[in-house]
Amino acid sequence: MSTASLVPLPVILPLFAAGLKFAIGPRLPRLHRLISVGTLAAVLAIAVVLLVAADRDGPQVAAMGGWDPPLGIVLVADRLSALMLVISASVTLCVLIYSYGQGTADEEEGLPLAVFHPTFLVLSAGVSNAFLAGDLFNLYVGFEILLVSSYVLITLGGTGSRIRAGTTYVVVSILSSLLFLAAIGLIYGAAGTINLAHLATRLDGLGDGIRLLLQLMLLLAFGIKAAVFPVSAWLPDSYPTAPAPVTAVFAGLLTKVGVYAVIRTETLLFPDGRVDNVLLVVALLTMVVGILGAVAQTDIKRMLSFTLVSHIGYMVFGIALSSRLGLAGAVFYVVHHITIQTTLFLTTGMIERKAGSTSTERIGGLAKTAPLVAVLFFLPAMNLAGIPPFSGFLGKLALIQAGAADGTALAWLLVAGSVVTSLLTLYAVGKVWSRVFWRAPRVALRGADGAAVVGDAEAGAAEAALDRGGAGIGGEVVGATLGGRAITTSSAMPRAMTGATIALVLLGLAFTVGAGPLADLSDRTSGELRDRAVYIQAVGREGAT
Repeated sequence: MSTASLVPLPVILPLFAAGLKFAIGPRLPRLHRLISVGTLAAVLAIAVVLLVAADRDGPQVAAMGGWDPPLGIVLVADRLSALMLVISASVTLCVLIYSYGQGTADEEEGLPLAVFHPTFLVLSAGVSNAFLAGDLFNLYVGFEILLVSSYVLITLGGTGSRIRAGTTYVVVSILSSLLFLAAIGLIYGAAGTINLAHLATRLDGLGDGIRLLLQLMLLLAFGIKAAVFPVSAWLPDSYPTAPAPVTAVFAGLLTKVGVYAVIRTETLLFPDGRVDNVLLVVALLTMVVGILGAVAQTDIKRMLSFTLVSHIGYMVFGIALSSRLGLAGAVFYVVHHITIQTTLFLTTGMIERKAGSTSTERIGGLAKTAPLVAVLFFLPAMNLAGIPPFSGFLGKLALIQAGAADGTALAWLLVAGSVVTSLLTLYAVGKVWSRVFWRAPRVALRGADGAAVVGDAEAGAAEAALDRGGAGIGGEVVGATLGGRAITTSSAMPRAMTGATIALVLLGLAFTVGAGPLADLSDRTSGELRDRAVYIQAVGREGAT
């Protein structure tokens, strides 16, 4: 069996497993776990094989149904898409294991088996399809698969806050999808094809005005999905209301699918760099506005959501430079950020289970009461801030070097903005650390209405906590589970939650230890992206066969 025949499996296997789990129903929980974990582990193994093959032999192409391109659906695993598959499969597998631990601890085995995990597998299939899509419409289908499943996940449990956040998320997602679909229609009308390899040559023959219009429409659609400024306001209000596993996979992956789409279309379809200066401005505003929002937050989930927006700006910075070093830095940073952002949201879920809240004004002293959680938060937090020698520092350093090599005033402004954003990120995560882990522990109080609140030993702080409302600790009912019920805090953390989070922390550290090979792979990926002929010829050879 050729390696190219493996290309469709990251899409097919999760869909088949989801259908099988729906058919089985809520019975046989161990079989459900075996199906889910086994499927995503198989997807990860296949993704690694595809990455090795793509790096050694070039893009792996599969024409579905025996229809040659451009008539049929074609899936392409080049270095970029295969690398994204490996990282996405790694984080989705860890998040799945984490969710099993949370579901077991919350005694909600029925709901996750019946709804959450099959939908999660469908989401994984949509992400894989988007990364492998060799034509614009199949890319649109990949987006819709992951978006439809995300609608279910973000409103899981049916609580009021989740429904409100889900409504905003649905409206914004539908808008971006309509823009993308309209752009596909215009592109097909102008070029007569939507196959990416064929578009790479046919778009060159269109007038400059038409090409610019099509490019801007795609950038707007993908920009909404990637949450770049000024179309990013929806994200901080949507993600924090979801349970920890959902927020983690959303923050780690979904926005990066939008970034991937920007990289793919800008390098393959519009390599002339006509909007590079616009993208540089967008990158700067995304970094600065996002991080200013982060430093103003007192809730860990909202702070991380704003840093998510801010650090998308680093990736857009590398794309806008369009140099080999800039694209390599963007690819490196995407890989780093998927892992680190997912890890931080999973750790935040552990904080919520331990302390009963994610508000930095309501909890404290976790460095003493939960030292492992403190370490699991500290390491990715410093990585996100870009402290040497972590991979976050190395990715930012590559982007700064690329900006300096560009030498324009706007590029130097982005370099300065990158440094300021990194320092403010350190301030934001440092503030969380000092309040949640380092200061004196909170003590349990109870208001006149009987509601459980938290405060410290000082009367003024206690009164302020009572005025804000609050959450219970030490066994009181707090938080929200996968099913929307209240979380009961506990001193013992479920092993699956701890193990999955440790695995992602170690993966993030592996990017530091193995920074040389990862940087080399990112550089080879960047070179392949800049040489469009590699992708075009690979798809053309498949059509010839």
